[in-house]
Amino acid sequence: MSTPTFLGLDIGTSAVKAVLIDADQTILASESASMDVTRPQPGWSEQDPESWITATRKAMALVKAAQPEALSRLQGIGLSGHMHGATLLGKDHKPLRPCILWNDGRSAKECTELEAKADFRGIAGNIVMAGFTAPKLAWVAKHEPEIFEATHKVLLPKDYVRLWLTGEFASDMSDAAGTMWLDVAGRKWSPELLQATGLSMDHMPDLVEGSATSGNLRGDLCAEWGLSGSIAVAGGGGDNAASACGLGTVVPGSAFVSLGTSGVLFICNDRFSPNTDGAVHAFCHAIPDTWHQMGVILSAMDSLTWLSNTTGTSAPELTAALDGPLNGPARGLFLPYLSGERTPHNDASARGAFIGIDHSTDKAVLTQMVLEGIAFAFCDSLRVLSAAGSKIDSALVAGGGARSKVLLDILATAMNIELHLPEAGDFGGGFGAARLGLTAATGANPAEICSQPRIVETISPNAKLTAAYQEKYQTYQALYPALKPLI
Repeated sequence: MSTPTFLGLDIGTSAVKAVLIDADQTILASESASMDVTRPQPGWSEQDPESWITATRKAMALVKAAQPEALSRLQGIGLSGHMHGATLLGKDHKPLRPCILWNDGRSAKECTELEAKADFRGIAGNIVMAGFTAPKLAWVAKHEPEIFEATHKVLLPKDYVRLWLTGEFASDMSDAAGTMWLDVAGRKWSPELLQATGLSMDHMPDLVEGSATSGNLRGDLCAEWGLSGSIAVAGGGGDNAASACGLGTVVPGSAFVSLGTSGVLFICNDRFSPNTDGAVHAFCHAIPDTWHQMGVILSAMDSLTWLSNTTGTSAPELTAALDGPLNGPARGLFLPYLSGERTPHNDASARGAFIGIDHSTDKAVLTQMVLEGIAFAFCDSLRVLSAAGSKIDSALVAGGGARSKVLLDILATAMNIELHLPEAGDFGGGFGAARLGLTAATGANPAEICSQPRIVETISPNAKLTAAYQEKYQTYQALYPALKPLI
């Protein structure tokens, strides 16, 4: 008897990825189609919502070409997507303007104005930041009033794709938590926060849990992709929550470190646990009765990329020069605030700095300073998550930075936690979304489906150096307040 298959669609900023798995969660196909971002003014970042549909169609055509028979057995689809994007639809369900993306900074002034109007920090559990959705709508109301007045529905990027897939207006709890309109503890829209932005419940999609069914795939798409029967489309999750489902970070207390262009320290919680003083992100998770916290670093491996571009030396060559036993922190320090910082400062104007360089500072030393700056930024996130009640003793590691042994040694020692490397494989948002599609289609327990991958290596802190790194971190903490007036 043929076994069913399940699909994850990950709507990224630069590409849509389609991941097809079988009932044993083996990946059968993984295909991508790229997209462009436009920047009409400095600090602005926009994308045509129709490009998500075009890229999804292209990725699905590739999956169908690679695995037509397996795809024909599809029973469930899950969605993952970049968060916070403001997709404004008119009464005809068409976009009124390009989507304002998560990394758009135009609405900084509106953030301050919104916080004076309602208890966003208490209800939504987060500082109102320009990256979130609510201040983007406040900006549109002020600068494009005709667009604001014509807005019938506000959707997040993956939920616009859902509308195309199912004809339903729906979102999941984890993605909705990043709008600043959600009562995160109650897992429902907040009329008070919507009203502060000039919106009502009528502007919002319905809410479902990420592992629940939000609708069924339209018949014409079933025909296009060679499918039959009723195909459930799960609520899905925001990109980090979906990645957590892929990595199995769904049990309270479990955590992961993401070492990508930006950096994330993510921990699963059994309750809503905000810490706005430390710029912690406190959101709903993509599975029921579960929440999560994140510390977010804007320039993690991007800092090493910057050093690579500046020195004309590839990142692997830079880190290879540090191969060997870890001997302790470098003499100087690096602040990795190349594009501002989220956690713990919430300061878009923060900038990076090298401190303590001299004639002996060569590329190897600069590299170590950059890696230690990244590690100390994660120490900041660990500190404020601890202040919010989360204890992290160990974490899975994901992202391209996990390939750097020296970075992992520094990170484990500076944070004084164990880091677990999973077996080779794709455990990202597309895989997590496919898992959520499986749970929606079968009714399986998402906590059981979203298990952790096999661990192939554990990096432990260097006990001989933890005190030295802790002392260096104390100096690192003093740099931002000291340099802020100067840079």
